[in-house]
Amino acid sequence: MKIRLYPVKIIFLFIVTLAFGISALLIGSVPVSFKELYSLFLGGTSSDLVRQVIYEVRLPRVLLAIAIGGGLSVSGSVYQAILMNPLAEPYILGISSGAAFGAVLSFLLGLSFLGTQMLAFIGAVSVIVLVFLLGKRFGELEPNIMLLSGVMVGAFFSASILMMTTFLRDSLRNAVFWLMGQLSLADPKSAMVIFPVSVIVSFILSVNSQKFNVLALGSDTASHLGINTPLLKNFTYILTSLMVGMLVSVSGIIGFVGLLVPHVCRMIFGADNRIVIPASFFVGAAYLLVADTLARSIISPAELPVGAITAFIGAPVFVYLLRKRFR
Repeated sequence: MKIRLYPVKIIFLFIVTLAFGISALLIGSVPVSFKELYSLFLGGTSSDLVRQVIYEVRLPRVLLAIAIGGGLSVSGSVYQAILMNPLAEPYILGISSGAAFGAVLSFLLGLSFLGTQMLAFIGAVSVIVLVFLLGKRFGELEPNIMLLSGVMVGAFFSASILMMTTFLRDSLRNAVFWLMGQLSLADPKSAMVIFPVSVIVSFILSVNSQKFNVLALGSDTASHLGINTPLLKNFTYILTSLMVGMLVSVSGIIGFVGLLVPHVCRMIFGADNRIVIPASFFVGAAYLLVADTLARSIISPAELPVGAITAFIGAPVFVYLLRKRFR
């Protein structure tokens, strides 16, 4: 693919994501027409019900879906680039399990949603620190050791979660729902924090995408070309993991986004990280917007866990992509 076409591709993906976002604002148990939405955003007359539904419920949810879908996809593509492993993603590295441990602990303690977010973030950060310390060798992250450390730490926290769920009673349904991923508790405050963090971190990682291309040639080659590989790997891992910790603390575990989307982008756009990383943000955002819209529409006014929808769609698609790639 010609490099000069990259901006055109990104603009196209932005428009597609924007279209999915607008559609998500219109769809729901309370019908909202495009004319009403247009009038509301331009300061025209609109009913109090439409204003409340859009600003307090749907818009925060759409912003979180974009932030979480895009952020998880970018993190997956970056993990795969710096660890040089096509299966690297937040769940494999144990970050999601750490966040889930904190969330289930909050349910056991009877904390509020804010308390759940805080403990989930602390759990994610704990895993980040553990895997970072265990995965370093001679001051640089060792991909194989790091992945194995992530799997082991994740397994430990998963076992701890299973033990804690035996003590949960009334909160068991909430815990299971959170573990399967959900955006039903989205609110304006969390959206206003998570959305800019996801966009800014994803932009920073996209700016460094050419360095990830050089890193794919090997650490020694990258060092000879003037790249400080230990600094690049350490900085990227910490920054990306902290973003993932924030995302998972709000949404719970939403699987297959960070694993599937980067592979789809590579098959469509090629292996150049200069297009794969920014494209992953918009494709992941659109994917989660569609999944969340389905989750809250299939059995409306009740809803399904969005993580179940992403897994239901993502698992067969990923198997198909693997068969196509290695056929």
